[in-house]
Amino acid sequence: MIDADTAWAAVLRRDRSFDGRFVTGVLTTGIYCRPSCAARHPARTNVRFFVDGAAARATGLRACKRCVPDDVARDEAAMAKALNLLRAEEPPALEELAEAVGYAPHHFHRLFKRATGVTPAAFTRAERAKRAANALASEERVTDAIYEAGYSGPSRFYEDTKGRLGMTPSAWKNGGAGAVIQWAVVSTSLGQMLVAATGKGICRLSFDEGEEALADRFPKAEILPADATTQALIEGAVQAVENPSRMPDLPLDVAGTAFQEAVWQELRRIPVGETRSYADIAAAVGKPKAVRAAGSANGANNVAVLIPCHRVVRTDGSLGGYAYGLDRKVKLLEREGAADSPQIPML
Repeated sequence: MIDADTAWAAVLRRDRSFDGRFVTGVLTTGIYCRPSCAARHPARTNVRFFVDGAAARATGLRACKRCVPDDVARDEAAMAKALNLLRAEEPPALEELAEAVGYAPHHFHRLFKRATGVTPAAFTRAERAKRAANALASEERVTDAIYEAGYSGPSRFYEDTKGRLGMTPSAWKNGGAGAVIQWAVVSTSLGQMLVAATGKGICRLSFDEGEEALADRFPKAEILPADATTQALIEGAVQAVENPSRMPDLPLDVAGTAFQEAVWQELRRIPVGETRSYADIAAAVGKPKAVRAAGSANGANNVAVLIPCHRVVRTDGSLGGYAYGLDRKVKLLEREGAADSPQIPML
């Protein structure tokens, strides 16, 4: 059970990501609600929090007819079934999917996006792209891999993965073959920083790495020193480190699983000067029990600072880990203003 202050804050902002984690009991009305219930907020002194509906009913409370808090379990069962259907080689259309799990299409579309952070269509594309990546690693021919992944033809594959894979299908198969990556190591107040980019955006931002580490990550790519075409990206990356309050909106060339991308999107929503816990991130992407998976997705971030994984701390307020050292994490949080929070212990 989360602490009462966190629960009350979630109720005040009607945070749907906390639905299913607890219910709010209102003693004066005798009902219990989801945290996201749209009803008028009760006085804090009249509120108690319960781990679930059963615990609330045991005290004599009844379920709210407006937000139907006990339907959370039904929603979770529907999501589990929907995810299995969407992972099939021929996933159903939205209308068929909604009918299969017992919801109206428009309602299920909102439910799915709230739970996963992406739409059903985006999830399907991500699953196909993942199958394509696996197939490209085992098939002799790119075309065979495309059909093996479930695409109707090469044109559909290119359309679905445009701007997502970042590299050509051959590059997926051959460790970056055909991809051109420009790189530079620049000096910052946090030490030497590697910035690497394709024609679509920054694909790697790290500290204490150089060309050798980049070559290990993309062994078949054409790796070249940065020229004038990438200078603006490099300068923007330095500015993001030195002056995070004025961080430019730089294009990124990164891709992951649907869950990883949902986590990364949520990381980018954390305002400068604030932090979130791994549990907060898991809840925000609709997976409150996937705290460890959220931590793994956080650690899989290839673009430090620009996707601000340093703004995530443990639930108890301790810093947790950081790929480039806790000293750097503290300094980043200090200059963003988050280190003033009592939750961030100084080293």
